[in-house]
Amino acid sequence: MADATTAARARIDRALAELERKILELKARPASAPAIADDDLFAPRAGNGADAARVAELEVAGREASQALARAAAAVREVLDQDDEETESEAR
Repeated sequence: MADATTAARARIDRALAELERKILELKARPASAPAIADDDLFAPRAGNGADAARVAELEVAGREASQALARAAAAVREVLDQDDEETESEAR
């Protein structure tokens, strides 16, 4: 157990050291410097029309999948309700 704890602590220490190094590098950069590729993972990337079209396709597919899941959930609930009703009528 102590070996695993020691190894985990070493990994955390290395990760923190790497994070501190990246922070210091970012702080040392002038504001006019170009952005680093992994500087902001959530920043929107400049894309082309194909990217926008693909995003629109994915949004439509997501909505369709959501609707299909809602219909499936409703069907499952209906079957469960029927099963509950049958169980209750048999118990009487």
